[in-house]
Amino acid sequence: MSGSSTGNNLENRIPSAPPNFIRHIIEEDTRTGKYDGRVITRFPPEPNGYLHIGHAKSICLNFGLSIDYHGDCHLRFDDTNPEKEEVEYVESIKADVRWLGFDWKDHRYFTSDYFDRLYDYAVRLIRMGKAYVDSLSAEDIRRYRGTLTEPGKDSPFRNRSVDENLALFQKMKEGGLDEGECVLRAKIDMAAPNMVMRDPALYRIRKAHHHRTGDKWCIYPMYDFAHCLSDSIEGITHSICTLEFENNRELYDWILDTLKVYHPRQIEFARLNLSYTVLSKRKLIELVTGGHVTGWDDPRMPTLSGLRRRGYTPESIRNFCDRIGVAKRDSMVDLGLLEYVIREDLNKKAHRVMAVLNPLRVVIENYPEDQAEMLTAVNNPEDPDMGARQLPFSRVLYIERDDFMENPPKKFFRLSPGREVRLRYAYFITCTEVIKNETGEVVELRCSYDPATRGGDAPDGRKVKATLHWVSAAHAIDAQVRLYETLFSVENPAAAEDFKAVLNAGSVQTLTGCKVEPSLADAPPGFSCQFERLGYFCVDIRDCVPGRPVFNRVVTLKDMWVKIKDQHQK
Repeated sequence: MSGSSTGNNLENRIPSAPPNFIRHIIEEDTRTGKYDGRVITRFPPEPNGYLHIGHAKSICLNFGLSIDYHGDCHLRFDDTNPEKEEVEYVESIKADVRWLGFDWKDHRYFTSDYFDRLYDYAVRLIRMGKAYVDSLSAEDIRRYRGTLTEPGKDSPFRNRSVDENLALFQKMKEGGLDEGECVLRAKIDMAAPNMVMRDPALYRIRKAHHHRTGDKWCIYPMYDFAHCLSDSIEGITHSICTLEFENNRELYDWILDTLKVYHPRQIEFARLNLSYTVLSKRKLIELVTGGHVTGWDDPRMPTLSGLRRRGYTPESIRNFCDRIGVAKRDSMVDLGLLEYVIREDLNKKAHRVMAVLNPLRVVIENYPEDQAEMLTAVNNPEDPDMGARQLPFSRVLYIERDDFMENPPKKFFRLSPGREVRLRYAYFITCTEVIKNETGEVVELRCSYDPATRGGDAPDGRKVKATLHWVSAAHAIDAQVRLYETLFSVENPAAAEDFKAVLNAGSVQTLTGCKVEPSLADAPPGFSCQFERLGYFCVDIRDCVPGRPVFNRVVTLKDMWVKIKDQHQK
């Protein structure tokens, strides 16, 4: 069994998560000396896909508990299904756990490490008369199983002798039987109220190449058999899993107690359900293989690689997991909370920059044609230590097209003919003329500026009601910007008859011809910033090229989570 050590170290970890029923259990076990005071948890993903935000909840919980109680958390890959598992998924899982800020140290394991021991355990059950090789077809096994209101009936092969079962199981191992020809089943009770206990399968034949063991094995343990025994082998003290495994706990107990091996304590908690999102790995695979998204790291995906590419930070994910807490009952978490925590995090650390997504040309007619001046712009008003930068200003600028209206309604305070506004960090300007093309589209504004208003208010005390962002045309960098919305158009897509039918056709809008300030020309992949007045954006880590950045919108500036926040604080 694994021993405890000094525990994980996570820089900037929120000091202590709120109390919950799992912590109460661990603290009571520690107080009474159960497991000799050890706390050893594990995160046991199947390497058959990329991790998503739901897995992050489990990662933060298991690794967080090991940190707070000075124990260890094992990273174990439950690789018992060679047909769906790939090395790519193993590597992506390790990268995601590290990105979140957690360290399994030297406790990285695979269930395949234990295949020999698991086989020996199965043989022991056969010798005890507690397991048998069943030659029924899969369809007949389902038929014999019964229903929730009717007991099952025994397989005609249930009473094979121990010697016959041992010989058949050996034949299964040696490849002498075909897939589907037989399975090894536990001999428990075909009338058990819990249908999981009606002689569940323990081993099946799979003549497939395994990513670690190659072709050594052609039989593989079922998840339920391998999972609890792997926990036992590793000396896990608290086996924490989601509520869908609650019924399986009776089977885990039966396997461990029948074999008389070390017995961890299983505790179930509610999995994460997030609005406008699907967190079923099977459904996420369908989105990828069906071409509905560009890959596992598509910024619209709830995968950790997708969120990372979108611009989410590990601190925001950990904060989100702490805020939603741990409960015993399933519920739906509003997507607005996830957006709130990233907005809260980036507000503290993201540079403020100028970007114009839909440019409208502005010519300041009384500004010298051959002049350019540098204005001082604050990088982040929340953190003076982030300093300031120099922003070029010249005669020709770009402003946002939405910031001008030729015939504005009463409450429109931005630029219009004859109206004066402030340019951020620069001057007051007034629109004096509107230039249109042959179709009547506004293509240019002619303006004048007041030199006395540089970087501040007018000396005569006059006020303006709007401040606009802008970029200098002569210095602007061309950029592509992707605006992301929810991938699904309904709050609970998992409840739809066909979840793909409620995909949001407008989940991404790609803007070309955007103009950004020159400081962003060499912004590195993953660089996060706030486009002033527009939202938080991140340089794409895959598609960006030097001099022509590609930005993904992380989240808008508008906080849609005020009511949820108030309820949370109460």
